[in-house]
Amino acid sequence: MQIDASPTNGFADRVLGILNDGAIALMLSLGHRAGLFDAMARLDFATSAEIAEEAGLVERYVREWLGAMVTARIVELCAERATYRLPAEHAEVLTRRSRGLNLACTAQWLPLLGSVEDRVLACFERGGGVPSSAFERFHQVMSELSDQTVVAALHGAILPLVPGGVAALERGLDVLDIGCGRGRALNELAAAHPRSRFTGYDLSVDAIASARAEARERGLANATFEVRDVSDLGARGAFDLVTAFDAVHDLARPAAALAAVAAALRPDGFFLMQDVAGTSHVDRDASLPLAPLLYSMSCLHCTTVSLAAGGAGLGAMWGQETAQRMLAAAGFGQIEVHSLPHDPINLYFLARPHR
Repeated sequence: MQIDASPTNGFADRVLGILNDGAIALMLSLGHRAGLFDAMARLDFATSAEIAEEAGLVERYVREWLGAMVTARIVELCAERATYRLPAEHAEVLTRRSRGLNLACTAQWLPLLGSVEDRVLACFERGGGVPSSAFERFHQVMSELSDQTVVAALHGAILPLVPGGVAALERGLDVLDIGCGRGRALNELAAAHPRSRFTGYDLSVDAIASARAEARERGLANATFEVRDVSDLGARGAFDLVTAFDAVHDLARPAAALAAVAAALRPDGFFLMQDVAGTSHVDRDASLPLAPLLYSMSCLHCTTVSLAAGGAGLGAMWGQETAQRMLAAAGFGQIEVHSLPHDPINLYFLARPHR
């Protein structure tokens, strides 16, 4: 492709770079799902056949994938010996052993969102939304990401935000997680605090089935999961702690859900909410390193699943100001906002209800 030397040349170069990077993002996702990065991290320089054997894959496909990785300068090539190597510093952010910073795991969002492009385009033209059931791998991807940003940091960074929370869990609390997905975080808490009782609600039948299966496998008698609309909890003063990890902005009725949480908490209870660190202002969000990705995710998933349910279409980038305003309107008084070093994408809101 030839690009004319003109005032638009710089922008055209940028778009070409975006196309290259978008293609590589798909290859990163593929490499993660196929276990290729993990296999290469166990090897030094190796042939495509050796890498394929290590990963249990077909060599011809592995060789073509390696071509993308070499030209993207992610994998090193020794041309004389036709061998490949994943540098250690690259493996640190592309393999499953890097539990807190596996960016190849995050890359799975790109093919997941692309799979519904036609349906979202129809919504642009006719309105409505795409239901969450259309995102076939959503809960699987979210479960992996939850392992990184939530489960891995629960005990060391997230729970300490709740004053006296760890000690109280040791004594015994009633805990609810709304939008629990596959229940990875709640099951982790249940395993660590056997004297406390844990309940998870989610609308996805498949996700709840996975959460229950894990609880059974781990022998967690103190963890229960229900398919339930969290905008109508039907409980007053029933829980000491309610959590919501990357869930509220997807809801059809987020304001009703927040009010239900406030009512469900006991007078000295806490609501701990993780959500995207937007600002509620697009011009300010432009300075965020991942703003284009986050707005794209919001357009292609978060906004449309809410609209599909006849909801508000709040979107992932509702932002800190809007979140604080909605929490106050729902009946929360003391609202603290925390950022944690391990999770630059999200903020952590700690709120107590008015009583």
